[in-house]
Amino acid sequence: MRVADNWKDYELIDCSCGERLERWGNITLIRPDPQVIWKTEKKNPLWKKADAIYHRSQTGGGQWEIRNKIPDFWTIGYRDLTFNIKTMGFKHTGLFPEQATNWDKVAEIIKSAGREVKVLNLFAYTGGATVSALKAGASVCHVDASKGMTLWAKENAVSSGVADKNVRWIVDDCIKFVQREIRRGNKYDIIIMDPPSYGRGPGGEVWKLENEVYGFVELCSQVLSDDPLMVLINSYTTGLSPSVMEYILGAVVKKRFGGKVTGSEIGLRATENGLVLPCGASAIWEVTTD
Repeated sequence: MRVADNWKDYELIDCSCGERLERWGNITLIRPDPQVIWKTEKKNPLWKKADAIYHRSQTGGGQWEIRNKIPDFWTIGYRDLTFNIKTMGFKHTGLFPEQATNWDKVAEIIKSAGREVKVLNLFAYTGGATVSALKAGASVCHVDASKGMTLWAKENAVSSGVADKNVRWIVDDCIKFVQREIRRGNKYDIIIMDPPSYGRGPGGEVWKLENEVYGFVELCSQVLSDDPLMVLINSYTTGLSPSVMEYILGAVVKKRFGGKVTGSEIGLRATENGLVLPCGASAIWEVTTD
C-alpha cells in the first residue's frame, strides 16, 4: 500500500465504528467511512470535542452537525500547494487527502522528464492533481463535468500560485471530450483519471465503472503521445481492485509502449495507533528508462 504520509495540515487522528476523526488545519471533523468496520475504543478526547460531525440519513444523504463555529471555507497546505476546504453535502470537504501520494508521483515524473510535459486530468474534481502538475512545470488540461467543481479547482490554482500557468479548464463529459481530442489529433504525455463508480455516457445512458473502464482506457490510449510518460487510474469502487486496473493498463498501454505497471491500495495512517486506513486504489503505467 502507498500511504500519504507527508501531510502536516491534515491528520487522520483515529478511526473506529464506521467513522474517521480528522484534523483539517485547525478544524476537527468526524465523517462516516464504510471501510471502518472495526470497533476499537475511542480513547482520544477529540472524539467528544470535534468541531463538526456528518450524520448519515437512513433515507440517503445526511447533514452536518456544527458543534463549534467554523468558517464557511478555510485553507490547508500540502508541500508548496494550498487547497480551499469547506464542509459540503455527502460528507465531503473538496479534497481527498490520500491522493497526495498520487500527486507526488505525478510531480516526480514531470520533474524528471527533462522536457515539456502535457497532462490530461479527467474527472478532475477540485484539481489536486492539476495544481500539483502545474507546480511541477507541466501544462494541464483539466476536465470535469461539474462547473462548480471546476470553479473550485480554479480557486485552488489561485491559492497555490499556479493560475497563470499553462492550463485549460474544460467543463464537459469526459468521454465526449476524449472523442473530440482524438478527432483533433491532440496528444498528451500523462493521463490521470479518477472516474466515478457510476456515470452517464455521451447518450445519457447510465454506465457502471467496472463494465466501462476497459473501453474508456482504450479510448484514452488514442490521445497518448508517441513518447508517453504515465497513465494513472484511481478508483474508489470496491469492485475494481488494484490488480484489475493493473491488468487493464498492462493489456492496453504496456502492450503498446512497454514500460511497467504497478497497482496498489492507497491509504492514510492513523496517528492514534499507526495503522493504515485503506482509502481506494490506484494503478500506474510508467515509462522505464532502461
